[in-house]
Amino acid sequence: MDKFFHSVCLDKNLCKGCINCIKHCPTQAIRVRNKKAEIINKFCIDCGECIRICTHHAKIPIYDQWKVLDKYEYTVALPAPSLYGQFNNLEDVDIVLTALLMLGFDDVFEVSGGAEIVSEQSRKYIQEHPDLCPVISTACPTVIRLIRVRFPNLIRNLLPIKPPVEVAAELAVKKAIKKTGLPREKIGIVFISPCPSKVTYAKSPFGLEKSEIDAVLAIKEIYPMLLRKMQSAAENPKALKISGKIGIGWGGTGGESGGLLTDNYLAADGITNVIRVLEDLEDEKFATSLQFIELNACSGGCVGGVLTVENPYIAQVKLKKLNKYMPVAVKRTAVGDPDIYWTEEVNFEPVYRLGNSMQESIAKLNEVEELFHRFPALDCGSCGAPTCRALAEDIVRGNASSNDCIHILKEDVHKLAEQISYLTKHNPNLDTSPSDDIHILEAYIKKLSEQMTDDNEE
Repeated sequence: MDKFFHSVCLDKNLCKGCINCIKHCPTQAIRVRNKKAEIINKFCIDCGECIRICTHHAKIPIYDQWKVLDKYEYTVALPAPSLYGQFNNLEDVDIVLTALLMLGFDDVFEVSGGAEIVSEQSRKYIQEHPDLCPVISTACPTVIRLIRVRFPNLIRNLLPIKPPVEVAAELAVKKAIKKTGLPREKIGIVFISPCPSKVTYAKSPFGLEKSEIDAVLAIKEIYPMLLRKMQSAAENPKALKISGKIGIGWGGTGGESGGLLTDNYLAADGITNVIRVLEDLEDEKFATSLQFIELNACSGGCVGGVLTVENPYIAQVKLKKLNKYMPVAVKRTAVGDPDIYWTEEVNFEPVYRLGNSMQESIAKLNEVEELFHRFPALDCGSCGAPTCRALAEDIVRGNASSNDCIHILKEDVHKLAEQISYLTKHNPNLDTSPSDDIHILEAYIKKLSEQMTDDNEE
């Protein structure tokens, strides 16, 4: 997974070396070494949990800045459905869309319009492939990355349909070229995103070779700019919306499933809950009648992304109020006919494999087990790894040593102190009165041992 772009990075100047992030990372992709956190790129799925939990703001999302619009002659904004849930008392999405034009975009194309197309095609796919049920949603890039590194047996259950943002981007490109006659490179398709994983998708898409998304702006960056324009936009909003309840509902948990018009679904949000669902699915714990599984890495769905500004549960209520008087969906002719299915295979990425072959991996796994049984199984994080087993794996990979465990180190120091004390008393080759060097060493080891004990108690 090192070949993939990552939208979450670390500012070591802000990092204090605490272990909050390593305990909350769902894929154990963070270590603390030399009093600074380190992100293991091949394990990272860009879920943004470390950004959410870091009190020192040392974990930073990567996204484009406003000046990216200057690169193109014609720009199209792709607002995510979750954007609408950020505003109070919003009754007409055309106000937001008009405000985007007032900010400098030449056109807008709702991602929720693409979502309605995906919902329609998903219904057909599920009906035509009952043997692959339950089908797993592929709208959340973080979930796809998680399945690729941890749940290879579930790849066959993935819905092989492009996510709504890609469908919207492709349609926006076609519309812009037809309207302006400009070549593709002079048209900028700019997604307004609720989370960093969409940035990762734009740079390293799954299911296709290259995304039509040229840049990604954060909702939290564009939100204050939109607020300044919305009052003027409300006076004379343009008729720009191309979606209804189904498309906008995708902004929160259950919205995608609601668009399938079936009761045989499961919808889960929050990366911990997502992992639990995937584990149960892999263990075949669900009823055979289950047709669809909607999974969102962020709590509340996309409205819970770390690039949003509103509380996700408040945002969900706002979306429901907004949807109250909207049509169920907009006719297909309003948005055209895109290429909907993946063009590239999505494969397993064995980033956690310990060896280059099955035999080597089994041998190293045995080493991990032996090391793990030496450790106290406290998972305290003092070593800089999230668990004792993770430390054992790091040691086998050559990235750590057993003395990184403070409990093992304390035991070794105590043993060394006892051996030195025994030698000074029983070795006939030493003077009756031990040398000053031995006294100094023994006193130092004793002090170090006491200090480690105090640190551990703290």
